[in-house]
Amino acid sequence: MTGVLLVANAEAGSAEDERVEAAGAVLAAARDVEVARPEGADALADAVAGAQGRVVVLAGGDGTVHLAVRALLHRDPELLAATTLGLVPLGTGNDLANGLGIPDDPAEAARVCLNGTARRLDLVVTDTDDVVVNASHAGLGAAAAARSAGMKDALGPLAYPLGALIAGVREAAWDLTVTLDGEVIHSGRTLMVGIANGPSIGGGTRLVPPALPDDGLLDVLVVTAVGPAARLAFGAALRDEAHLDRDDVRHARGRCVTVAGDPVPHDLDGELTDDLPTCTYTVRPGAWQMLVRSGAGTRGR
Repeated sequence: MTGVLLVANAEAGSAEDERVEAAGAVLAAARDVEVARPEGADALADAVAGAQGRVVVLAGGDGTVHLAVRALLHRDPELLAATTLGLVPLGTGNDLANGLGIPDDPAEAARVCLNGTARRLDLVVTDTDDVVVNASHAGLGAAAAARSAGMKDALGPLAYPLGALIAGVREAAWDLTVTLDGEVIHSGRTLMVGIANGPSIGGGTRLVPPALPDDGLLDVLVVTAVGPAARLAFGAALRDEAHLDRDDVRHARGRCVTVAGDPVPHDLDGELTDDLPTCTYTVRPGAWQMLVRSGAGTRGR
């Protein structure tokens, strides 16, 4: 029977520790379990790369999965493809887990890690040597994430919408060109660009509801609602999941997208970049795998 490597944040608070312990108890009742608490990204990389064929259960959020997948990819793409990952959601937003139907309850999530099915998922890679497992967004979304970062401890999931409100008032638009599979699909003033492998960002904001993590395609969203009234209208439509019907929103699908122009911050699974004058995203279909509920719906390629 395959053993389990449970990887948890070394600096987790007491509430998170309780959730890790609850998941660990379920796992230990059925498998041999080693608990690792790496400190920092390099130690996390060493831990997941040294799993030696065991299931790697990550106790964390989208950022933890992002770091683990990036570490495995950098070590060896074949190692990433062969490693089975499970997830016990502990992040502020848990958008990846929600998109995959992984339970919030740590004991239930651990049972999925024991009895679930390994689902092949697409991976988005960038020309900055980074990855996206759930979604990236440039412009207002990244500015909102930056403004909400200091509020997460106090406000939890409410930090992102508050950050978005502040950013929506204070941030200017950007002059950007978006090229999808060699075709320019937008050039001009831009509020934000989303590159999605999953449907939601920021703890449940469904930026691209149709996005699927295993269809072999990127979902690209370009928002040109740059005026004050248009921003407010877009925000209301986004709240109601009606924004894809707006004339100042473009939704397209493809395999490779470049965002270029004014230097702009990008938010990759919650990991903020510096302002970048250009960034290219390319999808790698089925590059990694995550344990999900058996029978969970999926769209094959």
